[in-house]
Amino acid sequence: MIPRYSRAPMTEVWSDTNKYKIWLDIELFACEAMEQLGTVPKGTAKKIRSKAKININRIDKIEREVKHDVIAFLTSVAEYAGPPARFLHQGLTSSDVLDTAFNAQLSESSKLIEKELNALLKAIKKIAMKHKHTACIGRSHGIHAEPTTFGIKMASFYEEFRRNKERLLLAQKEISICAISGAVGNYANIDPKVEIHVAKKLKLQPETVSSQIIPRDRHAVYFSTLALIASSIERLATEIRHLQRTEVLEVEEFFSKGQKGSSAMPHKRNPVLSENLTGLARLVRGYAQPALENVVLWHERDISHSSVERVMAPDANIAIDFSLARMTNIISNLIVYPKNMKKNLDKLKGLPMSEGLMLALTQKGLAREKAYKMIQKNAMIVWKTEEEFLDVLLKDKDLKNFLNTSEIKRILTIDHALRRTNHIFKKVFG
Repeated sequence: MIPRYSRAPMTEVWSDTNKYKIWLDIELFACEAMEQLGTVPKGTAKKIRSKAKININRIDKIEREVKHDVIAFLTSVAEYAGPPARFLHQGLTSSDVLDTAFNAQLSESSKLIEKELNALLKAIKKIAMKHKHTACIGRSHGIHAEPTTFGIKMASFYEEFRRNKERLLLAQKEISICAISGAVGNYANIDPKVEIHVAKKLKLQPETVSSQIIPRDRHAVYFSTLALIASSIERLATEIRHLQRTEVLEVEEFFSKGQKGSSAMPHKRNPVLSENLTGLARLVRGYAQPALENVVLWHERDISHSSVERVMAPDANIAIDFSLARMTNIISNLIVYPKNMKKNLDKLKGLPMSEGLMLALTQKGLAREKAYKMIQKNAMIVWKTEEEFLDVLLKDKDLKNFLNTSEIKRILTIDHALRRTNHIFKKVFG
């Protein structure tokens, strides 16, 4: 991922330095286990660790010759560690190191993402509580529908991201897996106790059964979860973008001192942060498909998944980490305009309360279809004339046969439309 959309802690997880550190840990933890089993001399792992160095330039140089990254790594380590290094990689296959390290990196990444999800949930909850009773119009098809509150809008996003957190925790469990089972995964030349020891040291779980690799359905779950989180981020970003349109202007991204919205038009204040997130979501979702395709490999393994993961894993994790942090910043600094919400709410002169009137007519004994037509007839007058809905309704003698003036006024009040707000908040926030 380019630096523009990267943050240091997540970038570090996917650095070569961290990768090779985990590789070395895996090799040394395996060596420790073999010492306990008596197949490697006591103290070997300690001797290697005291001398071993990770020289990325040297590893790269060796790899250019041998065309194998794990061999290049082991060769470089042996140059520093000396004779004891011959006990490294005993009975292991390259995938034991690569896959276990990859999953350790995914596990680290998921914990950083979890932290950012918690921060976003906190920010959304704060703004939802603040605007619990801030009335605004709800829209379907982009058209005014029925009243809601901005707090309820935010509560829906809170609940969605809470679900995403649950999904992430399940995905985290799926990929927190270690495999040290040798070529084709049958433990022919390595004791299963080595795998148990390495897994414990890395705070992972041993794979139940691997081939030569950890099965990629686990990773498909993880990257599909990132795609879902990305989609939720985009849904919230899209809501902000729509609500910031000039003719709506119910909310606005914070516009800092010295910020400029356009190279040509000095007046512009654009929702650029939300637009960036919309684009990044497309990128992260795009990685779900190759992650699913990586599930299908030849026999015990091939390496068609490898090139995909080298690009996909850092990019997707770094992009989601960045996106969550940016969205938290947007929500924490979001400018809300209740007066504009009220102005937009009143734009249709009371029409958004039409359903309540129709239902009231059915309670008075009128068939639903007839009730619908009676209210729609009056509503269409408002669309054409922009008269107040109440004034039009009070002129309708047929309607007055079923509902009196006080009943009509009560149904048209905003309080009637929003009377279940506390119920919704109790369900979401407890």
